[in-house]
Amino acid sequence: MASRKLTKAEIIERIHENLGLSRSDVHQVIDEFFIELKTGLEDDKVIELRGFGTFEIRTRKGRERARNPKTGEIVAVNTHGVAVFRPGKELKDLAWDLRK
Repeated sequence: MASRKLTKAEIIERIHENLGLSRSDVHQVIDEFFIELKTGLEDDKVIELRGFGTFEIRTRKGRERARNPKTGEIVAVNTHGVAVFRPGKELKDLAWDLRK
């Protein structure tokens, strides 16, 4: 059975084969894309990639009585940010039809 995981290296190889760009150029572009994505999120921007989806940081409210799932111990959790991805319409439609 083939792996269900697609790695960054495999994506780089596919783009290299499809476009004929050097692997190092493709790797550099992908790394720069992720740097820009992270920088935008650090600057509290919403990253919208039309046809794919939206990335943003949301605030998750802290709680005094959260439970550690490993130990069952009651712990306090501070308010913190969480990264959120919302798929766009095209990606939702694609996913909807995948597992029928």
